[in-house]
Amino acid sequence: MPRFMGFVRMEEGVGTPPKELFEAMDTYIAGQAEKGVFLDGGGLYGTEDAVNFVVRKGEVSRVDGPYAEAKEVVGGWAIMQYDTLEDAVADQQEFAALHAKYWPEVTVISTLRQISDGPEAPGD
Repeated sequence: MPRFMGFVRMEEGVGTPPKELFEAMDTYIAGQAEKGVFLDGGGLYGTEDAVNFVVRKGEVSRVDGPYAEAKEVVGGWAIMQYDTLEDAVADQQEFAALHAKYWPEVTVISTLRQISDGPEAPGD
């Protein structure tokens, strides 16, 4: 069964999501877990304590946050599994709709990517 990773990206520092969004997401995620779709996930703290390792020209350097140039950050993630890509896309759209309904003043990008189990291309 194909697995997918969902990301929620938004501008950093937009504030805490409304309580109603948290409640709606809790209900939604509980239903997805009950169906065996939601495997794991969670929210992420801001970049103030983030650590990046940058590889450039064969050298590795460490860069600690916060990152003033970061306009958009990953605020949450989930690992899910579905029978079909179409099911995954439909559920990701439903998840994005929760944000549109309960936090409409914030721009959120809800991304879905299939997890590779090997060197083959997605859908193989």
